[in-house]
Amino acid sequence: MESEGQEQAIIDWIRRHLDAEVIGLERQPRWRPAWFVEAQRGSETLRLYVRGERVDARIGFDLNHEMRLQKLLHDHGIPVPRVHGWMDEPTAYVMDRVEGVEHLNETPVEARAGIMESYMKALAQIHALDTTSFIEADIIRAGENSAPGRIGMEVYEKAYRANKKRPDPFLEFTLNWLRRNPPPASARESVILWDTGQFLHDHSRLQTLIDLEIGHLGDPMMDLAGFRMRAREIGFSDFDRLYGCYEAESGQRVNREAIRHHYFSFALCNQLAFHAALAEPPAGSDYMMNLRWCTETNLYAIEALADIVGVALEPVEEMPPSPAPTQPAHTLLVDWLRHFTPSDPQEAHQTRSAFRLARHLERASQIGLQVESADLDEASGLLGFRPDSSFSGDAALEKFIQVDDGAHDEALIHLFYRRLLRGLSLLGPKGSAIATHYPVPGVSLS
Repeated sequence: MESEGQEQAIIDWIRRHLDAEVIGLERQPRWRPAWFVEAQRGSETLRLYVRGERVDARIGFDLNHEMRLQKLLHDHGIPVPRVHGWMDEPTAYVMDRVEGVEHLNETPVEARAGIMESYMKALAQIHALDTTSFIEADIIRAGENSAPGRIGMEVYEKAYRANKKRPDPFLEFTLNWLRRNPPPASARESVILWDTGQFLHDHSRLQTLIDLEIGHLGDPMMDLAGFRMRAREIGFSDFDRLYGCYEAESGQRVNREAIRHHYFSFALCNQLAFHAALAEPPAGSDYMMNLRWCTETNLYAIEALADIVGVALEPVEEMPPSPAPTQPAHTLLVDWLRHFTPSDPQEAHQTRSAFRLARHLERASQIGLQVESADLDEASGLLGFRPDSSFSGDAALEKFIQVDDGAHDEALIHLFYRRLLRGLSLLGPKGSAIATHYPVPGVSLS
């Protein structure tokens, strides 16, 4: 369905189901279909948000599952937007729109701790909910042969394998390690959000929790692990204080060893979700956003694994750019996109994506051959031969990993860390935000 048809379908749905007339509708400029809607019902003004199905991620948790979870949380008094209903076309659900800010970077320092403490209290409240109504609503949970702390990754891995497009030795290595080293067993099964650290506030208090798309019934320690990756994005990283707040509110001990393990596994979720979209980008996919997310969170994962097994990581040498025959064309394209004037917010978002893609291609033309050569040289040390291309090298490395019993874990951790750092340097010019790694503090065990 084209954009105009989608908008008309939204208008018709709101008229039929909410007995309201749409007076304002705007597509949210982002990587997934979503709309801000204002509607009038008598003297009442409704401010709504229509959340559509992703076009590129394969996560195993569908949008209807997300809607059911969110509705139940709202019914239990958790601060999430009220759900109004489901749309078949476009595939979406309608909820109240809540205003607020998604990060604390511009929030007064004295207010940040209070907002985050409110967030931890909300998590503790969620974890204390009776799970009966969630089970009756078919919210995903572990079966007889699984465990609360593993079902989320099992859902992700199943979706990844169903949509796998090319060799992915990094994922095969990390998933292999997880099979050999499962998370600590947990006797608790709670409603969890998993992709935690997403909320709105008004600079003084918590307004609502948002983006519940991978919530399910799992180990509550998964919620305390996931949002560590958002430390820089949120603007708050005193996790020891937050864990103390959670223990005081919930009466439950925080298992920091489990958090280390769950943090590592959760950091793999972007690569699991976007593997197929990076191999064969669908229309509407934000390729550079996905590539940046995957590269950064894969680094988080390998750093977390190195911390768990006690491996000291070392940086790679910087690769000087070489002049490329396409440099004049790249310079022209990047400059044109930088100065292009978009006509609306959605076009501005698309132009920004194209600008990042052009800079990535420019950087790849300058150092791409050096990166590929370094990757193949390093792989040859494990394989016993030097592959002739990145694709054949990935295929050979994947086969090597699939039969490895852990004897080469340390060597593979070093290899993937260096490969990821070199891959990061391909994303854009040296010093640019998109090509810069922002490490996350490790988990304190005391």
